[in-house]
Amino acid sequence: MATCSIEDVLAKAEKDEADKLKSITVIKELDLEFDLGNMLALDKNPPNIREFREKKKDEFLRSLARDNTQLLINEMWKLPTERVDEVIVAKLPEPTTRLPREKPPPKPRPPTKWEEFAKLKGIRNKNKTNLVWDDVHNQWKRRWGYKRANDDTKEWLIEVPETADPNEDQFAKRNKAKKERVAKNEFNRLRNIARTQKIKVPGVGLAPTGQQSKSDLGKAVHVAKMSTASVGKFQDRLPKEKAPKNTGKKRKFQPLIGDFSTEKQKQLDILKIMDSKKPRLDIGKAVNKQMREEDMESGSKKKGGPGKKGRKGNFSGKKGKGAGSAKGGKNRKPRMKLGKR
Repeated sequence: MATCSIEDVLAKAEKDEADKLKSITVIKELDLEFDLGNMLALDKNPPNIREFREKKKDEFLRSLARDNTQLLINEMWKLPTERVDEVIVAKLPEPTTRLPREKPPPKPRPPTKWEEFAKLKGIRNKNKTNLVWDDVHNQWKRRWGYKRANDDTKEWLIEVPETADPNEDQFAKRNKAKKERVAKNEFNRLRNIARTQKIKVPGVGLAPTGQQSKSDLGKAVHVAKMSTASVGKFQDRLPKEKAPKNTGKKRKFQPLIGDFSTEKQKQLDILKIMDSKKPRLDIGKAVNKQMREEDMESGSKKKGGPGKKGRKGNFSGKKGKGAGSAKGGKNRKPRMKLGKR
């Protein structure tokens, strides 16, 4: 076993420590170009091909990136700094390199009707705090939204006005008014979005157009009648109004709970048809088809047959046998015609 002195051990330890903690001084043949506004460093030095081949590629690239980053940090420490909340912050200059954008910059949003009106009248928004004092609960609460202060919909007692119906539910009336306000605000919001996107806002039931066809008007009338509480059950028809066509059918779905025997039978029937090698024959449909073909053949024979021979010209006198035969034809038995059952 080879002996090693204390000096060798300390020298090796110092070397290992130096490898772990590299110096902040990096020497380059060509100085790097820095754009501190974008925190960008451009290295124009050609890479050492020999080191790239001798070392591992990952280690070489990692070492090169570490040196360039160290130079960039050294330049950033030369900038004026200040302390913000116990943190040292450097003031970056304006960027000099123009970076490309993936998409064009967004266009300015057009003002809404309220913004145009406020600008015309000189109305300015007042900055209100988000929290207000609630006298009922004696605490600070939000001004708007969930669990807001002075929420009138949470009151347990409401005074009935003198002009109101004493039997009217004031709680339901207040909740209904709130829902209407919410729906109106939502409609206005969607209308503003449609106006900014240059999209026409559709009407309710039928959008007004320049020329409306008869079918469009009939559809609008049908929609208006079906919008009642009884879904048009007690609505009277106009004198010459016809039943609407192509109004759609209601889809019927199988129940999610309860008896599944019907669904089970349907699935078994499908599997039975798929498993059977013989084609499925509908006897009634086949018989009706055969009878229709026979009727068509007999009708074509009658039309294509030779006509009766007779004399041409005008004859005066009593009616001949031909007229009598027509009279006697009334007593004939009617012929049974086969058709679809």
